[in-house]
Amino acid sequence: MPQQVMFTPAALDEPWGQKIFERVQSLNLPIIELPRNRLTGLRGENERETYNIAKRTLAVVTAPPSQFKLSPIPPSADWQFHIAEGCPAHCQYCYLAGSLSGPPVIRTYANLPQILENLSAYERPEQLTTYEVSCYTDPLGIEHLTGSLAECIRYFGTRKNANLRWVSKFDAVDSLLDLPHNGNTRCRMSVNAAPVSGRFEGGTASVASRLKALRKLALPRDKGGGCYPIGLVIAPIMPIDDWQIHYSRLFDSISEALDFKCDLTFELISHRFTPGSKEVLQSWYPQSKLDMDEDKRRIKRNKFGGIKYVYDTDTTNTMKRFFETEIQNRFPNAKILYWT
Repeated sequence: MPQQVMFTPAALDEPWGQKIFERVQSLNLPIIELPRNRLTGLRGENERETYNIAKRTLAVVTAPPSQFKLSPIPPSADWQFHIAEGCPAHCQYCYLAGSLSGPPVIRTYANLPQILENLSAYERPEQLTTYEVSCYTDPLGIEHLTGSLAECIRYFGTRKNANLRWVSKFDAVDSLLDLPHNGNTRCRMSVNAAPVSGRFEGGTASVASRLKALRKLALPRDKGGGCYPIGLVIAPIMPIDDWQIHYSRLFDSISEALDFKCDLTFELISHRFTPGSKEVLQSWYPQSKLDMDEDKRRIKRNKFGGIKYVYDTDTTNTMKRFFETEIQNRFPNAKILYWT
């Protein structure tokens, strides 16, 4: 639960903004109605205090015009769109660090109907188009406050050739189980080995709880489930001490949770960081033990000249072979969508 919820005037003018207002009000959370369409009062005396204030604030705003021009997001999906920016979790490797400017306040968008209406312009006739909604937020982590993820699932349930994809480290899925999704939404959980999740994923549901939630989402309706296509995002993969043992145990837990036939995919993402994200993360989590030693990494450049620090080729190939072999042996009918 946030410690405060801010509403801009523009957000309160939106019918969906009013619905969020009613939800927040029913939870007896402190509400601040801002005088202008600008967020204020989020800065502390230092970076750490600013982080703490922002992370405990939900701001209900309207998506700016730039959000209506979608960007491709390979290999995850054809397009990304955003119903919110920022995340209530405290992952010490957070990939949003350096991606979003200013204090890491959680912004959710009150003009959701317009955001959804805009998506059809990107659909390809007679060809499946996929949309990722989790790039800049964890939509399940704020769903109890917004209801926006359920609204997206309902919308995609009406589309003939469009699929929704979302991923989470939270577990409150009960409100999603009875929605008319028509198989057009793939629900994924982000999971990791116990030493990684226990040490670096603050404020999230336990991996065991996430897997239990994923099981609920995948189970048939007559077994009390949501009958969704599901997926697991194993990220960020790290070659910690005895990593094969720890990740094998993770696969044991996955096998126990998903001991029935289901539509399952895997996405495998090794740990990486940029100079900008390292600087931000060290200001947010100055005591973190996360290994971001550039001397132990190789540089990977993107097409715009930006650099990321990734594991060396031998380490990467060893980990990739391990994960692909484990998945093929344990889940022969699952698809590995990509390794990166």
